[in-house]
Amino acid sequence: MTRAKLGLGLFATVTTLAVASLMQPSPRAAQAPPPAQRSTGRALTIEDYYRIKTVGGVQLSPNGRFVLFTVSTRVEETNGSTSETYVVPADASSKQRKVLHDGKDVTGAGWTAESMLRYTANGQPFQVDLSLPAWTFTPASAPGGATAGQGGRGGRGGGRGGGGGGGNASPDGKWTVLLRDKTQSRPAPPTLTEFEKRHEDRFKGVQFDWMEFQRDGAAFPVPNPNLQPAQQIVLQPAASANGVAAPAPKVLFDEDQRPTGVVWHPNGQLFAFLVNPVWRDETKYDRPDIYTATTDGKVTRVTNDGYVHSDLDFSPDGKFMSYAQTFGTDMIISQKLNHGGPRDLFVRPVAGGEPVNLTATWDLEPGDSRWSPDSRFLYFTAGIGGETHLFRVAAPAGPGTPAPKIEQMTKGPRRIAGLSYDRAFTKMAFTVAQHDSPPEIYVANIDGTNELKLTDVQAPTLAEIAFGKTDRLQWASKDGTKIEGWITYPNGWAGTTGTTGTTGTRLYPLIVFSHGGPHSAVGYSFDFKKQFFAANGYFVLDTNFRSSTGYGDAFKWATWGAWGDKDGEDVMWGIDYAISRYPIDRARVGHTGHSYGGFMTNWLITQYPDRFAAAISGAGITNWISDYGTADIFRTKETEFFGTPWDKEARDRMIRQSPLTYAGRVKTPTLFIHGELDQRVPYEEGEQMYFALKRRGVPAKMIQYAGQPHGISGHWNVVHRMLNELRWWKQYLR
Repeated sequence: MTRAKLGLGLFATVTTLAVASLMQPSPRAAQAPPPAQRSTGRALTIEDYYRIKTVGGVQLSPNGRFVLFTVSTRVEETNGSTSETYVVPADASSKQRKVLHDGKDVTGAGWTAESMLRYTANGQPFQVDLSLPAWTFTPASAPGGATAGQGGRGGRGGGRGGGGGGGNASPDGKWTVLLRDKTQSRPAPPTLTEFEKRHEDRFKGVQFDWMEFQRDGAAFPVPNPNLQPAQQIVLQPAASANGVAAPAPKVLFDEDQRPTGVVWHPNGQLFAFLVNPVWRDETKYDRPDIYTATTDGKVTRVTNDGYVHSDLDFSPDGKFMSYAQTFGTDMIISQKLNHGGPRDLFVRPVAGGEPVNLTATWDLEPGDSRWSPDSRFLYFTAGIGGETHLFRVAAPAGPGTPAPKIEQMTKGPRRIAGLSYDRAFTKMAFTVAQHDSPPEIYVANIDGTNELKLTDVQAPTLAEIAFGKTDRLQWASKDGTKIEGWITYPNGWAGTTGTTGTTGTRLYPLIVFSHGGPHSAVGYSFDFKKQFFAANGYFVLDTNFRSSTGYGDAFKWATWGAWGDKDGEDVMWGIDYAISRYPIDRARVGHTGHSYGGFMTNWLITQYPDRFAAAISGAGITNWISDYGTADIFRTKETEFFGTPWDKEARDRMIRQSPLTYAGRVKTPTLFIHGELDQRVPYEEGEQMYFALKRRGVPAKMIQYAGQPHGISGHWNVVHRMLNELRWWKQYLR
């Protein structure tokens, strides 16, 4: 056992926890941090991509006294990143401290159930009690015991997990649920002649006979999922305390299925799990159902309704089973719905009774839920416009009681992320980012009060660089629908002309971004690329067009059957709104986006051929018919286009909504960017539109990133892409 004192720098001891010389965190409460006043400072440069740090990995200790987190830095030389571990008191009473062991960074840091800091150094686990005045570093005897960053797991009723690996132990420790592969026979290989064997050995290529043979970012072809073995649920009794061997395990569930999501009831005599009953049928979409089993062997199928169930748990008092439910894809297709379904949060009385939809009248989508320890509330995050916040809903008080009210715990124009809770579920830690500031760590009470900013990791960056200010906008689209967006100022313009874009002043070019999905949203977060373009003299506009999440179901499904129409109008009316309020040159407007944003780029330059001076299409759909079957997602065509290419109505719709159909209209110089191995939007989608433009003499260029899937990654690729995109903007927008 080795002792070390607190202080700056390292001590000459075997094990040390050094304090980094970082700035004192501000203790003031800040539920909605105001924009930083940084009118002076240099402009952001591309080299800053390797200088700006990323804060994450938030872990609040079970006792709520400390927050553990990581700081990552991109490294140009290696095309990778380094990660450092820090700890900071949750009351902001002292500075954040870097965790070092013999002067080196540690790995695998986390909290034990007793709120001891645990980490690995030189292949050996260590732990330290941070509550002691003199910290004592003790080699840990086993790697277990950490809470994996969940701060004691808050109010979990039992234990979640799939039951694989070491199994899922009951709360009372008497039982462990194991998932065990069943033995399955394989057909014998065919008998071949020597001549046939030689030619089989000479074959170079792949062969497959299953439907879902590709998945973006995976090896090609992906393994046949139907060849996985079915799994039994096996209940293993614990060994007795006096050393008597445990009784033999017993099989509780033995069907041709693969159970997942095992979660225990607090009494240790009941557990629930999920089973997808159609997993062997490759023509069906997944629709997991809920099952329960008792330790004495009674298995009950709880649901069989065509819905998709997930997020399974029990309340700590054992009265309710909670779960999320949404429409099954086969349900949508068979009923020919013109919309998808909401994701709702349900509770079902364990003692019997009808399930209660806690979010039936709430027009947003709850994320995964967490019970409070007193079983009174379920907590979850949700997007609300461009924000993300924590919400809670009360458990039902009894049969026939009014629907519980959903309460918003955190507020303000921001997105909170990386939530971690203490064991008592009275405190939470999380990250907050702004348009003009990368993430920092905050802590607050579970109801959102007494919020403190704990870190100033980004302080040196913010002191040196003047990031572009961002305004929130809201405008009426063509049919009057309200649309939300954000515009970032170009370097050199401080908004001194007010809100009308006065004549006689310098006019700036505008770059418009459309997000991917389409069922996603942009909002209050830091985006290096957008700030980089703004730093080079461009206004940058972001829009949450129709089909975005966070605005209700009607908004989310408004583009069903006509991707590009209403959402395209939303973007175009947003451009005109921005031009009316800011000094923007309407002759120098460009559009860009990736994935669905790439489709929107391709679509808009065909539907509004005189509006864009330049475009950059990232991994964008061009031809919905050729995309079907060559992409790893066929669901969107069968639902939001109402069928397959061999259904005439669906085929006509795909042709009508394909940018390639209108390629003869395009006048806009367009840069196409695609990953070589993209299986979400195959490379040939970009290639078709590129060729159409070149065939007509429209300026076009293709950049294909070798070995890259749909999401083009790697720091070298990211920087190369930004540099080439900026060159394109400079060539056609300046």
